[in-house]
Amino acid sequence: MMSGFTLSAELTFYIPQATSLKDKRQVRRSLIEKTRHKFNVSIAEIDTQDVLQTLTIGIAVVSGDAAHRRNSLDEIIRFMEERADAELTAVNAEELTTCPKLQ
Repeated sequence: MMSGFTLSAELTFYIPQATSLKDKRQVRRSLIEKTRHKFNVSIAEIDTQDVLQTLTIGIAVVSGDAAHRRNSLDEIIRFMEERADAELTAVNAEELTTCPKLQ
């Protein structure tokens, strides 16, 4: 049985124009929908939900090929940075290996 490999990332954006949580939700919704539409990726807001001008998004890319995982994540991050109505302030990525179930 083969192990699974996941590359995950936490992206933090600063939204200076957000004056309400509604403004922040609009930026979040647009960015997540555009990214999901373009890429086959798991993506969600994962932290700072109640912080007005900070948006934290988690992304997971699964592939058996390490280069493909890294290239995909890099492309997703560039895409998000170019299309966000916010400034990307931090990216933290982590490689995870899932062990197969013992039978």
